[in-house]
Amino acid sequence: QVRLVESGGGLVQAGGSLRLSCAVSGRTFSSYAMGWFRQAPGKERNFVAAIRGSGEGTYYRDSVKGRFTISRDNAKNTEYLQMNSLKPEDTAVYYCAAESSVIVSRDPLRYDYWGQGTQVTVSS
Repeated sequence: QVRLVESGGGLVQAGGSLRLSCAVSGRTFSSYAMGWFRQAPGKERNFVAAIRGSGEGTYYRDSVKGRFTISRDNAKNTEYLQMNSLKPEDTAVYYCAAESSVIVSRDPLRYDYWGQGTQVTVSS
């Protein structure tokens, strides 16, 4: 059983920063591609960023490029999302997800395991 637990969400003013963490237990962490998704009220869950199991190869949605950075520490079984220059439109519940594949996907249906989500609220 693979378990994902997010932390680090909260309330921040526009222009501020937050760092999300996702601790993963279970099978070999480095065998999973990892992703971050977000879901605003009444909207579908959208891809934010993803990273290969090795950590080499990162992918972002256009609206967060240059502001967000995804990373992972395979020794600590943890994935991170550093979010800078936050905007009110970044407000959502953020989910980390694990995909049993070396191929990174932007499609949430391709991911096998999910965390419970952490709320990020950016005030204007």
